[in-house]
Amino acid sequence: MLYSIPMYTINIIPRILHFKQPAGTSRGTYTTRKVWYIYLSTTEYPERVGVGECAPLPKLSCDDLPDYEQILCNACRCLEQTGELDTEALRDYPSILFGLETALRHYETQSWALWDTPFSRGETGIPINGLIWMGDFDRMLQQIEVKMQSGYRCIKLKIGAINFEEELALLKHIRAHYSAREIELRVDANGAFSPVDAMEKLNRLAELELHSIEQPIRAGQWEEMARLTADTPLPIALDEELIGCNTPEGKQDLLTSVRPQYIILKPSLHGGISGGNEWIAEAEKQHIGWWITSALESNIGLNAIAQWCATFRSPLPQGLGTGLLFTDNIEMPLEIRKDCLWFCK
Repeated sequence: MLYSIPMYTINIIPRILHFKQPAGTSRGTYTTRKVWYIYLSTTEYPERVGVGECAPLPKLSCDDLPDYEQILCNACRCLEQTGELDTEALRDYPSILFGLETALRHYETQSWALWDTPFSRGETGIPINGLIWMGDFDRMLQQIEVKMQSGYRCIKLKIGAINFEEELALLKHIRAHYSAREIELRVDANGAFSPVDAMEKLNRLAELELHSIEQPIRAGQWEEMARLTADTPLPIALDEELIGCNTPEGKQDLLTSVRPQYIILKPSLHGGISGGNEWIAEAEKQHIGWWITSALESNIGLNAIAQWCATFRSPLPQGLGTGLLFTDNIEMPLEIRKDCLWFCK
């Protein structure tokens, strides 16, 4: 039997998104966000369309490159000419791979419900953490109080931006009102600690019964990180450490060498959907926990990540609330109710 190769036509639409309020991150404060939307159709069915989002993070993504748009154009041209997505060729360009993977998935399903799950059927929500953005003491405290009043049972704080003692005071404030059973606390240091004092800080944080800490020291220090993960009183999750580690062999080597308690997966940063599946398979093989989070994508990317995340039915709160941050977001049937993200059919 002969099969015809689909002849894809792809349009690339760049867009600048505007944050509702400045978003403080370890790489500075964002007020705008550039993304590229992929609109994919075929000559056979021109009325059908698949939409994906390519969104590298400035100064963080391994594919944040000066010629990013040209690389994206070349990848789209290759897909148009061959009718197949070359995932191997795109391993080093995770945000491009993610955008094209999800555009193809959307084209195939012709629905924003990209996989058939209880989440995509609107039967259940995905538990998420409430994210507290970096800022001064008063601003972070205000955010914390709003999240707790909204019903969040897991709160994640970015730390390392202000004085460590003030950050401890914020955490103590939460613990004075909510026990570890009532509120799960995660912190993300974004590599702010030095290897010299990291263990001391981990010990002090552990006294507050935190769930975990992300990336206590900067990425690339495998030996030092392995020393911390071996002796830490507080579970350590790797995030930035995974960036640029794009082959199955590299992923296995990293996890075997460092032995973290958790890894955190962002498809735009860590290999798209296919690369994320590799990370999860290797982590589970090594009995390492994981959860999934978005990386400041618009609702197009957020929905794709959430739909993929729901295929695993993980009980852990995921990091899927950040796509609702923009004044000019794309409309999508997503809604946050208390501490869960819902897909509204």
